Amino acid sequence: MAAKLSLVLVLWATLFGYQQRRSEQYEYEMQNPTQDPPDAHEKTEWAFARLRYRSAGRSWRRGSWGTDANKADRQFVQGVRRLSRLHTRSVEQVIDVDSDDMYNWPWLYAVEVGYWELNDRQARRLRDYLDRGGFLMVDDFHGTYEWEVFAASLRRVFPDRPVVELENANPIFHMLYDLDERFQVPGRQFIRSGRTYEQDGVEARWRGIFDDRGRIQVAICHNMDLGDAWEWADHPQYPEHYASLAYRIGLNYIIYSMTH
Repeated sequence: MAAKLSLVLVLWATLFGYQQRRSEQYEYEMQNPTQDPPDAHEKTEWAFARLRYRSAGRSWRRGSWGTDANKADRQFVQGVRRLSRLHTRSVEQVIDVDSDDMYNWPWLYAVEVGYWELNDRQARRLRDYLDRGGFLMVDDFHGTYEWEVFAASLRRVFPDRPVVELENANPIFHMLYDLDERFQVPGRQFIRSGRTYEQDGVEARWRGIFDDRGRIQVAICHNMDLGDAWEWADHPQYPEHYASLAYRIGLNYIIYSMTH
């Protein structure tokens, strides 16, 4: 019976030109999935790659990796298309932390890492990816508790490297835009609360981990929510200056990863 059903589905897809959505298999794990645009399967120079990881004490269905997805990803890449000459795919690429496919995507984004949980094998794989030239941007985690959860897994990846504060003079803040004047970018909760911070994360922190040659391997955006700013940039009540800074930061990080 199952074989007959599969055959019917294949024939239906062939006859009516059905094409699987890019992230269809992960949509039930995403917070805000959207329909594919017409050019979703276009081959491009760069794509937004989102890291899929296991959250501490949560199932895949209730995990944190899919927060803001995939509306945030797709609205952000529209900005990348408008504000740069980078040939950018209109939809995201989901990268499982256990998959060798990770090595095919030089830029990774991980969200709500205050809830991630990497085992030793996953940490070794991520370290190898980063040492081979990969770049990881982490975002949307807040306060002391979430920092400690994040740092516990990060220490498995980098037991030998410190997390350092990024200075204003660092090239990552001067790629496409000069970003000496940065400020805390809040999530959507700002619309109802009027507060730019969450938990005890009052001050935005711009941190990173460097390799032996001085290249940033991990760019850490703590006490801010760039993903929400991308996702709700079209919301009439979300302030434009927060969304604009979030786009500029993301663009600088992309260009940095492609040139360093």
